Amino acid sequence: MFRLMLFFLAIFIAASAAAEPTVLKVATIAPKGSIYHRVLQEMGEAYRRTSGPEARFIIYTDSIQGTEADTVRRMRVGQLDASMITVVGLSEIDPSVAALQYMPMMFRSWDELDHVREKLRPELEAKLAAKGFVVLIWGEGGWVQFFTKDPITHPEEFKRARIFAWSGDILQASVMKSQGYQPVAIPLADILPALETGMIDTVPVAPLWALIGQFDRITRHMLRINWVPIVGATVMRRQTFEALRPETREALLAASNKATEELRAHRAVQDEESIRAMQKRTLKVTEMTPDLEQEWRAMAERSWPLVRGTMVPAETFDRVRAILAEYRGAKR
Repeated sequence: MFRLMLFFLAIFIAASAAAEPTVLKVATIAPKGSIYHRVLQEMGEAYRRTSGPEARFIIYTDSIQGTEADTVRRMRVGQLDASMITVVGLSEIDPSVAALQYMPMMFRSWDELDHVREKLRPELEAKLAAKGFVVLIWGEGGWVQFFTKDPITHPEEFKRARIFAWSGDILQASVMKSQGYQPVAIPLADILPALETGMIDTVPVAPLWALIGQFDRITRHMLRINWVPIVGATVMRRQTFEALRPETREALLAASNKATEELRAHRAVQDEESIRAMQKRTLKVTEMTPDLEQEWRAMAERSWPLVRGTMVPAETFDRVRAILAEYRGAKR
């Protein structure tokens, strides 16, 4: 009888360990109804189709779960299962991912970014997995442009500006200060109130975010600089992912691959559509001339030694530069 009880207990424990979670909780700073929200909804449909009518896929949009660093902490303690985050949040897991975003004017096109990411992706995903996270979607949020209250075009003029910086990104603020700039670190959700009160007057941000946040109501000037690409990923706790049934994991990965392609196809169109919409609301755009671009590129390159080894691990920084040099040489 005792052995029989042990046998059934072992079956019960095995079944419990293999039980698939019935509720998945996912966070994102992206706005409700945006393309980023929609691709997460499609992932949710894939999860529900393979997990049964009781399955729920709850998406928290608009930074409801806090900053990206907050959502990473919540995933680590099991309060969230996944989060769609930019490099700001991904760097909380492993700093190597910062190489895709934190190198001003290093990338000159989406093709260059795609090439470097594909070269680094196996390594980056392995590092994130070692920290307990599985990458589902890679995506981009557009090129960062400079939105300013007054027309400012030259690097030296920006030293008078009060510039938005991501809350909690101490290294970025430190690098900016070392070059004579005035960063003001606040959460993304506080940008508009900070503009209205004069706490900040300059916002480096992708056009879609400026449009949705209506920052152009106050920052009526944009310098088209393509400062850095906004890069991100949707990551899931490895513990949650491994608890899913094989068919559920397969369905999620298929939906994730589709989402990656959808976001990639939309990224350039998204920037231009957002800029045109704001121009109809009186936004004035300053285009780069060759001389102006040379000024900004010289300033950006002066920041690279400060970024290397602090914001981006030195080895990864050097690899990105080598990959780009090889890629550009081959294209020439």
